[in-house]
Amino acid sequence: MEISSPAISSCSREHQKIYQEWFQCADSDGDGRITGADALKFFGLSNLSRPELKQIWAIADSKRQGYLSFKEFVSAMQLVSLAQQGHEITHELLTASSDLENLNPPTMEGLDALLVKSKRSPVKTETDVNGNPKQHSSAPQWFSSKSTKKVSLGSVTSIFDGLKKLYLEKLKPLEATYRFNDFVSPLLTNSDFDAKPMVMLLGQYSTGKTTFIKHLLNTGYPGAHIGPEPTTDRFVVVMSGPDERSIPGNTIAVQADMPFSGLTSFGTAFLSKFQCSQMPHPLLEHITFVDTPGVLSGEKQRTQRSYDFTGVISWFAAKCDLILLLFDPHKLDISDEFKRVIGSLRGHDDKIRVVLNKADQVDTQQLMRVYGALMWSLGKVVNTPEVMRVYIGSFNDKPVNEAAIGPLGKELFEREQDDLLADLKDIPKKACDRRINEFVKRARAAKIHAYIISHLKKEMPAMMGKAKTQQRLVDNLEDEFAKVQREFHLPAGDFPNLEHFREVLGGYNIDKFEKLKPKMIQAVDDMLGYDIPELLKNFRNPYE
Repeated sequence: MEISSPAISSCSREHQKIYQEWFQCADSDGDGRITGADALKFFGLSNLSRPELKQIWAIADSKRQGYLSFKEFVSAMQLVSLAQQGHEITHELLTASSDLENLNPPTMEGLDALLVKSKRSPVKTETDVNGNPKQHSSAPQWFSSKSTKKVSLGSVTSIFDGLKKLYLEKLKPLEATYRFNDFVSPLLTNSDFDAKPMVMLLGQYSTGKTTFIKHLLNTGYPGAHIGPEPTTDRFVVVMSGPDERSIPGNTIAVQADMPFSGLTSFGTAFLSKFQCSQMPHPLLEHITFVDTPGVLSGEKQRTQRSYDFTGVISWFAAKCDLILLLFDPHKLDISDEFKRVIGSLRGHDDKIRVVLNKADQVDTQQLMRVYGALMWSLGKVVNTPEVMRVYIGSFNDKPVNEAAIGPLGKELFEREQDDLLADLKDIPKKACDRRINEFVKRARAAKIHAYIISHLKKEMPAMMGKAKTQQRLVDNLEDEFAKVQREFHLPAGDFPNLEHFREVLGGYNIDKFEKLKPKMIQAVDDMLGYDIPELLKNFRNPYE
């Protein structure tokens, strides 16, 4: 499976030079990005219809960043050229066109005059009264928030840039004030916003997690071990890199350009069981995979793990775009630890997909019984009325065992595998929407956390009996949650895990917490109500 647009190398050198000149002409701000406003002016020279240009932009900006880099601009120009030749514009058009190298650039009416004008018009630098260069914003003010302190987002050139600014100026102060990073999730860094979409694989040992990744990549990754015994004893992040190598967890967790700094809170014991495997691969340019240790059964696994296994799973679940739970027909039982792991995914139900792997090891009648048993087991653990999507297949490099499942079973397997691969292909396209979704969820969680912390602070006495009151509040935390819920009319399902919150709270002096600061809450409300919708509005498809 490959998720990639044709590279710039599909153009001849002559055409690359032409496109580079066009790109510089279209890039009005000179920041190496073609924004929606730039596209409206430049793409219109092609004389294609608005619906055609809308489709071209949607394909070129498949990640919904709100701008085109040079590589994406070249893809857009190739689509324009093909559309002018009468081809129907589809997502598969570029990959289906075999002779892109000899594809001539499109006809752009009036472009020659525009190129001459852009060369004759040097950029003028205005100065202020002191003779210093004036700072001009490269985009208009996007936001009209009702809050007194407006966020200046003149330099924002994509949705991700906008989210970074909003986080730093409105959400992060609230999180830091009420210790959200200690109770729920570490503070975000720039690398968290820039990270590629992640897919995490969970399951008991020997359910085919590592083989699944190998099947998608058509090759093994550095440090991969496959066998019937529990071979993967560590968390392995498989991501794109210039060459094949393995990076130890302690090293990767302190790299500023990697989104794994939050894992340092789990200590050295975990980091010694964490590694990053890098390799050049077209799929990894768009998706990062997280391979996890097999979940084992028995008391030993719970008591002798030297780190918080379910806590690590929960941390990755918040970062991931898709979570695959793998089962095989001979391992349908859900152990106590696996039950805790699935429980730690609470709040991320929309990301979970179930894969019944190695399903060609049983015949059709047994497969029907196995499927029923799996749904029954999941129903006992996942407390949702909706039925989870279960993909049936055999995700490895071996041909399907048609002797066991028959021709009808083979057709079923192929269709199920196509559905799962289609789900994976959609991840990069939906990454922007998921990132916004996670950001909004985090903002709401931070607000509720602030309400809880400030409420506990308010319940503390001014002088005497602080220790007794703190113990009473910790013991009766469920009642305090209910009071906060009623006072601020909050949904019960959005409240944090009670036992985890109680455990962390035990290490703090409640009297040292901050009182409620309405201005901070209002800033987050304005961000959710005005800033984010305005951001989405200004970075939508310019031809809509």
